[in-house]
Amino acid sequence: MCFSVQAPLPVDPYLAQILQEVQSRGRAVIVAPPGAGKTTRIPPALATLGRTILLQPRRIAARALARRIASENGWQIGDQVGWQIRFERRFTESTRLLVATEGILTARLQSDPLLSDFSIVILDEFHERSLHADLALSLVREAAESRDDLALVVMSATIDPEPVARFLDASVIRIEARTHPIEIDYLPDLTPSQAIRRVAPSAKGHLLCFLPGAREIERTRVELADFPNVLPLHGSLDVEAQERAIAPSNVQKIVLSTNVAETSLTVDGVTDVIDTGLQKVLRFDPDTSIDHLRLEQISLDSADQRAGRAGRTQPGRATRLWDRRMLLRPQREPEILRVDLASAILEICAWGGDPHTFRWFERPESHRIDQAVDLLRRLGAVTLEATDDHISARPLITPLGRLMSRFPLHPRLARLLIAAAGSTEATRACALLSEDARGAGAGDVLSVAASSRFDRTASELGRTAKRILGGDARATVSEETLRRAVLAGYPDRVAMRREPDSPRLLLSSGTGATLGRDGALHPGEFLVALDVAGGGEESLVRLSSHIERAWLEPTHHDVEHTMGNSGVKASRRSWYGAILLHETPVAPDPSEQARLAGQALRKRVDPTLERRLAFARIEIDWDALITRTGTLQLPFDIQRSLDRFAPERLDLPSGRSVMLDYRDDGNVVASAKLQELFGLAESPLIGPSRTPVTFALLAPNGRPVQITRDLRSFWNSGYHEVRKELRARYPKHPWPDDPWSATPTHRTKRK
Repeated sequence: MCFSVQAPLPVDPYLAQILQEVQSRGRAVIVAPPGAGKTTRIPPALATLGRTILLQPRRIAARALARRIASENGWQIGDQVGWQIRFERRFTESTRLLVATEGILTARLQSDPLLSDFSIVILDEFHERSLHADLALSLVREAAESRDDLALVVMSATIDPEPVARFLDASVIRIEARTHPIEIDYLPDLTPSQAIRRVAPSAKGHLLCFLPGAREIERTRVELADFPNVLPLHGSLDVEAQERAIAPSNVQKIVLSTNVAETSLTVDGVTDVIDTGLQKVLRFDPDTSIDHLRLEQISLDSADQRAGRAGRTQPGRATRLWDRRMLLRPQREPEILRVDLASAILEICAWGGDPHTFRWFERPESHRIDQAVDLLRRLGAVTLEATDDHISARPLITPLGRLMSRFPLHPRLARLLIAAAGSTEATRACALLSEDARGAGAGDVLSVAASSRFDRTASELGRTAKRILGGDARATVSEETLRRAVLAGYPDRVAMRREPDSPRLLLSSGTGATLGRDGALHPGEFLVALDVAGGGEESLVRLSSHIERAWLEPTHHDVEHTMGNSGVKASRRSWYGAILLHETPVAPDPSEQARLAGQALRKRVDPTLERRLAFARIEIDWDALITRTGTLQLPFDIQRSLDRFAPERLDLPSGRSVMLDYRDDGNVVASAKLQELFGLAESPLIGPSRTPVTFALLAPNGRPVQITRDLRSFWNSGYHEVRKELRARYPKHPWPDDPWSATPTHRTKRK
């Protein structure tokens, strides 16, 4: 077997072993360090065994790899090797090696679940753990179990191979390669442009600077306007600009790149790397209900991978623009743990699987699967069918859902595009909503989407919509159709003004929000809140689309009964989530009418009476009593027991009686002037437990001077202290030396 290669690479001696392993077992996990040549050498070698598809995480890398493989092997693009990426394809039926992005494979599996066009599937750079890669791994394994001639190979530079090998029942092939030393420096106080100015003069080769995004790349490029050969590299560039950045050069290049150059995309001749330590990753944003790019610190394995780009062919340097004491998380976080699952769940349903029982490589939490299924149901993409165990409901894809799955978009945006017939206005709205909307402005979605910055993406989406929708596609639609389409894609984001013309909103989720200043002039009562920032009562709606009440189909209905001064009234209510749409008077339900009347009567029970009953250990079923008699009148026998064990009043030695205060803690208290109790030695005992009455002994001004159950002790000792203190203040009241022989009274002495 002969390969036309430009120069020997560490992977070359392993090719025969890899081919044998794939031929005999049909599965392999390959681990090779950066620069070993696994991505450019292994796929064309495997293509000799059968038609092969090589999956890459990024479009720019897929295109560049196809060109590099063609160059090394003397092949032609579109003939022996080709590529297929979003909105672009360069291959024919004779193509033996197809380089594609991971989403392309899952789309192919919908129309061909057994992947009959290919003999070998290679998942490269699997350590990046994109959602499409995880999904492709599981789906291809299912296909391979149904046909004996489909091989699956997983490749990576930094992955722990054992979990993948166990999942596939595959062997692990480790490729050893000599690594060149990398000198690591930390310069946390420098900007990227300052670091480049410091490092470039002493660099022996090209310089590669990692920045988080296109905006940061452009800012750095402007700051280096006086430097020659500064080249940007990111996915938004046109093909020619990308090719210039990665093309060989005898003159020193300064390449400003996102993490597209971190793994499979190689810039030859790099000896110095400057790393900001930042990246933009997709993360589910509950404020907008779709995934958006977020700026985050990279992981340790990513930092090592970036530094390794400087030592592929000779010793190199890596300058890190963060503090060396900063602790980075060891591994990058798989997308399946941080992004919305709706797209993946739709793919599984379109494939014919059940996401609840699907054999995931790393299973997401069940509640996140349920949330994605519920969204797809509201979008009309799936219906729910009860399973045999009656525990869970299996989502079944609908014809609309199958059409949605053909769009390279989040299901929300696919639904919007279909509802608006792929019109120009809809593609612009989708272009806006598929990006980070917060950087695009605030206000009405149609106005913001008119910006020229969305021209390119909207044009690509328009071509895709025409291809998928065919004769149903329209160049333009009415504003009403477009706004209805926005509602179709975001049915869970409806909001209603709390008052006419007020910016204060009630969301259909039940939470409150405020319409941003740019959206305060939106007409009408209802709108779709497309970008909600913050949380709780202070959420801010920055991007929205107004809609009409008549467009809203109620999510549920109920009948409410209320008790008023004129009796029980009832109304039938129609709801959209937590928003009340309509309310119509209806005749009350007799049983509900009786229940509410009983509740109203039950609220009139005197709390004092309830405490007396509890003290007397008498249980009353008030509901049964009200149902039986229609009153709160206690039966005679119960009233007699209550008066016996928990009397309302207590007779005093003075001849008067006082109310008894039954407390929640089980005590009973009587308040009386101490002169009314002269001669009384023991507290009366009442109730089933023979509870002694607690006396609050009052001074002439009505304030307690002693609280006691032990009157004997009070008369013998405490009384004399009280007498000494009070008789000068109240000389008209009796203060005898001997309270035992004094006559109880509630009167004062006569002059």
